[in-house]
Amino acid sequence: MAEGEPDGGGGPDPGDVVIETRGLAKQYRGTLAVDGLDLRVPRGSVFGFLGPNGSGKTTTIRMLMGLIAPTAGSARVLGSPMPQAVRSVLPRVGALIEGPALYGFLSGRDNLLRYDAADPTADPRTRVARVGAALDRVGLSAAAGKRAKAYSLGMKQRLGLAAALLQPRELLVLDEPTNGLDPQGMREIRGLVRGLAADGTTVFLSSHLLDEIEQVCTHAAVMARGRLITQGPVADLSAGALGRLAVTTPDVGDAARILAEHGVRDLTTAGGRVTGELPAEPPDLAELNAALVTAGVRVRGFGLERASLEDTFVALTGEGFDVAG
Repeated sequence: MAEGEPDGGGGPDPGDVVIETRGLAKQYRGTLAVDGLDLRVPRGSVFGFLGPNGSGKTTTIRMLMGLIAPTAGSARVLGSPMPQAVRSVLPRVGALIEGPALYGFLSGRDNLLRYDAADPTADPRTRVARVGAALDRVGLSAAAGKRAKAYSLGMKQRLGLAAALLQPRELLVLDEPTNGLDPQGMREIRGLVRGLAADGTTVFLSSHLLDEIEQVCTHAAVMARGRLITQGPVADLSAGALGRLAVTTPDVGDAARILAEHGVRDLTTAGGRVTGELPAEPPDLAELNAALVTAGVRVRGFGLERASLEDTFVALTGEGFDVAG
């Protein structure tokens, strides 16, 4: 059984899973954009859908939201099959996919009023208050009267997110939500996502930014070239890769030589530190430390740095992250 694949029995209770796919696939002109995806998103999680641009993330999200039909396999969202149950599922889902569709000649506030009016479940008596609250939540109150065509890319992203937040949602699906945002804007969106999760909303967040996923998500799945590489709690995914060995010493040249002799690879030296990647069969760290001391290296710090999601991705795929899948 492939890593990350459902075990077929004794899995999570269906009520604890808000998104589940089995063998989900989408083919375009002979090319599999998504290839046999088996995905499970736990209720109450902030789930990071991680992969390089072109890895199949947006295509998967479009199938989950019923925007396109799969070539093969099945998808269930909030317990119902998609796209068959799209009319009953989507009112319970907030989504921002491939950037918001806006009326450029309308203000940000008027765009949201139009969005809300198109929702048959929205109470018109509280529409203005809901729109004001959504604008305030994404930091656009001051620019609410400005025409959307004059918004920056980051402001348009914020407005699209506000549209997804007009009503309480069981599930929030965000496709690259920090696209176009400056560092402060990215920090604010991360805080917003954490707050929504604390209120009980499950957040499904796709990104090609490893740092973003690692900071905000409780669970993650890694995609590459249309296929699922692995999925699970973020802490467990990071633990699956060996961390880098770090040695602090004034004798960086001698330390690098000794480490290389013991199979440590990809060595870098900077600021009185030597770091390197341990081999698949790592040496005993106590013996390696002793070898450094015996060689006259003055060791002031020695240990493994925690593996990051980037380390995990490279370990699983054997390639860097800035690739087009």
